[in-house]
Amino acid sequence: MAVQAVDIKTPEGTLDARLYHPDGEGQWPAVLLLTDAMGIRPAFEAMANRLMAAGYVVLLPNVYYREGRAPLPGLTEGSFEDEAFRKRIFGLIASLTPERIKTDAAALLDFLAGQPQVKGPRVGVVGYCMSGSIAMRMMADFPDRIVAAASYHGGRLATDEPSSPHLLASKLKGELYFGHADQDFFMPAEAIARLEAALKSAGIKHQSEIYVGARHGFAVEGSSVYDKDASERHWQTLLDLFGRTLKR
Repeated sequence: MAVQAVDIKTPEGTLDARLYHPDGEGQWPAVLLLTDAMGIRPAFEAMANRLMAAGYVVLLPNVYYREGRAPLPGLTEGSFEDEAFRKRIFGLIASLTPERIKTDAAALLDFLAGQPQVKGPRVGVVGYCMSGSIAMRMMADFPDRIVAAASYHGGRLATDEPSSPHLLASKLKGELYFGHADQDFFMPAEAIARLEAALKSAGIKHQSEIYVGARHGFAVEGSSVYDKDASERHWQTLLDLFGRTLKR
């Protein structure tokens, strides 16, 4: 199996990323793997390897490339108990505006379209924590190219803000999966209900499940709240989604 560091040009700079693809001759469907707020680190590289082993070309982008190449100093080993670290993280998240997300998605999709290992135009995307909303936005911006999107312990998917992701429901196509953490401060029960209502009203094919007993961050190994059983369930639902949408 092959892994390579790649640089992707965008209108705002050079986006560094990792590209993974199975060994041998052939083509495979493509997946965008988006990190949580702490960015690229060994846990996500292992996740990319697992997706690749399942038969996908995987692109793991540094969503914070405007701040520097991954890993950003001090980002992957910081603690949310540290106020300065929290302030830095939330500032980075706020920098990922809808306009920037669309710009970056266009560059990532065009890059994948030019890779000889990629099979067909259909792409899947999966996000965790703050990137659950990014996955939704990317599908809304490019509904004919991104045909499957998944969010695990995604935060702030339905808020009172005018740019809330749930308001994009009418622009979505394809199929979505949401694996919500139980009692998640960033995605409480009323927000889940609001998201579900918006998706149903728009007639979007989707599945929304609450992982009872699992906390925000359950899917990412190495996290203090990592839940092995919930994470394995997340893998099953993710591979099922991509299997029926990208491999058909």
